[in-house]
Amino acid sequence: MNLNTADTFNKELSPDTNLDNNRRKVFDAMYSYVVPKVPSAPELIHVSLEMAENLGLKNNDVNSDEFLRIFSGAEVYKKTEPYAMAYAGHQFGNWAGQLGDGRAINLFEVVHDKKRWALQLKGAGETPYSRQGDGLAVLRSSVREYLCSEAMHHLGVPTTRALSLMLSGDDVLRDMLYNGNAAYEKGAIVCRVAPSFIRFGNFELFAARNDIENLRKLTDYTVKYFYPELGAPSKETYIKFFKAVTDRTLDMIIHWQRVGFVHGVMNTDNMSILGLTIDYGPYGWLEGFDFGWTPNTTDRQHKRYRYGNQPNIALWNLLQLANALYTLIEEAEPFETILNQYQKDFETQFLDMMRSKLGLEIKDNGDKKLIEDLEECLLLSETDMTIFYRLLSSFERGKEDDGLSLIEEAFYHPNEIKDSVEIKWKVWFEAYDKRLQLEVLTDQERQAKMNALNPKYVLRNYMAQLAIDKANKGDYSLIDELFKMLKKPYDEQPEYEKWFAKRPEWARHKVGCSMLSCSS
Repeated sequence: MNLNTADTFNKELSPDTNLDNNRRKVFDAMYSYVVPKVPSAPELIHVSLEMAENLGLKNNDVNSDEFLRIFSGAEVYKKTEPYAMAYAGHQFGNWAGQLGDGRAINLFEVVHDKKRWALQLKGAGETPYSRQGDGLAVLRSSVREYLCSEAMHHLGVPTTRALSLMLSGDDVLRDMLYNGNAAYEKGAIVCRVAPSFIRFGNFELFAARNDIENLRKLTDYTVKYFYPELGAPSKETYIKFFKAVTDRTLDMIIHWQRVGFVHGVMNTDNMSILGLTIDYGPYGWLEGFDFGWTPNTTDRQHKRYRYGNQPNIALWNLLQLANALYTLIEEAEPFETILNQYQKDFETQFLDMMRSKLGLEIKDNGDKKLIEDLEECLLLSETDMTIFYRLLSSFERGKEDDGLSLIEEAFYHPNEIKDSVEIKWKVWFEAYDKRLQLEVLTDQERQAKMNALNPKYVLRNYMAQLAIDKANKGDYSLIDELFKMLKKPYDEQPEYEKWFAKRPEWARHKVGCSMLSCSS
């Protein structure tokens, strides 16, 4: 197995001079060298062959003992030095101080086909940043991360990727719901892949400590490798850098809202400097359309990270990044201008995205009201967001009376669609039909465009839980089935039709299907 390794982060930036792997505060350093914990009996469960190909790996590499050893943490790849990153962050709106890679160990960087990839193992053992944790991960959370990161990529959502999913052979003690009922679960390791795993929190750490030298070095490094088009280091470049990060973050958020994805724990240490979805913990997809929904039990009371609040939280997180970068520029006005523009751009881009979901290409002044009226209708009775938009694509102009029957399968309680609820829906379909008369696309052309934006299949929590339940019994067939299906989420794929269905009633309040914690 020959990888074209080309490390930069741990070659060009400041290391922790203390080589002891014990939990501590780390100063004047961007990372600490660590070696993954050797698993007792590693077993490969699944590999993303597409991701392997992106790294220059062949099928025989993936099936080799060396692959198993390297990506389970049993062996360090030749001429590389694994490390854990130092960063800080705001968690649920509160400053948390130093955090860092508590259960992620960065292996190396690979350059292939002129693309740079950083690879890290999640669940491969403790680091100086593990705090009270053990640095390990369980099969439950690892299956969810592995499946979701690849599924998000195929949905067209900016995301980190996954290469492999392995069992460690060790049992890991976890209190799944933080209620005092700890139990042993199967340990697992995911190899995560991204151009970089640098987060907002990396910058916050040095700003909070007034370590301007390392803050500048980190910013220059990030621009050099990931925003080279911005030019040589200068105040102007740093302002352009913040604008570029803001634009990428907004793009990611628009995609989340488009597919109904709720991240669940949008702390600043979980925000990628590249605008990628990162850290798949207590995430979920909207089933019933609901602006107030969050899958995270930890956030149940205040719902800070609810679906409808994600655009605002991204803005708040960008403000924290601006505060960190301020010391390099010492001017507030450029940051204020960019953050104000984010709000304007969100309104514009969200409206454009919603037009696309409804198959509208022409811009009309009444579109905002049409969309708001639709959102009101979706809230009248529990309505499955994914199924609704997918079925809506089959709407034919001039047949507004057929609208309700067309989307009937999206309702969780069809018996509630009567009287005033029914009237409101009919009024909306009449308005939608009238609006479609302005469009030049044929019904067939519109359906194709809508189906390319509104997925038929998403990784609903209950689906992931079914795969986890089987995997815990040694049966990985459902992981493979879902993995294959989610590679083509916009295709009809009639062989997977059973997954184009509302959440079953048994999953409504089942742990892992409706409620999730950060425990992994």
